[in-house]
Amino acid sequence: MLCEPMVGWRRVQVTERRTAIDYAHLLKDLVDGDYPAALKITVVQDNLNTHSPASLYKAFEPAEARRILEKLEFCHTPKHGSGLNMAEIELSILSRQCLDRRIPDFETLTTEVEAWQEHRHQKQTWIDWRFTTDEARVKLHRLYPSTKD
Repeated sequence: MLCEPMVGWRRVQVTERRTAIDYAHLLKDLVDGDYPAALKITVVQDNLNTHSPASLYKAFEPAEARRILEKLEFCHTPKHGSGLNMAEIELSILSRQCLDRRIPDFETLTTEVEAWQEHRHQKQTWIDWRFTTDEARVKLHRLYPSTKD
């Protein structure tokens, strides 16, 4: 799942598994297909073991991996803070709106997810983020440093 929540864009990639190679190809598509003119793309992601620059080196020759990496800047959501991850929020919506039934095969799953994604794009749905920094400091007090003297 890739998403740009402020504009209501998302791209869901259905794969057989969730591997480092799959992740590397998703990043390459982001750089070359979705934002080819961008000088730098900030990627906010969770701490999944495949979410690593090393994944690019597993999938591509070193020069290609480096080219992709030079366009990316990585930030990570706090551990145990998946509620702060907007891609996780989109996945939750996908699960409730599209995947809440038995889907017979991979091809049907891919078709259904693409239709859901297109519907969300046509409606220009976006995440109305209401979690403030102050609320984060209360809820996630162990993850944030104190700002008081």
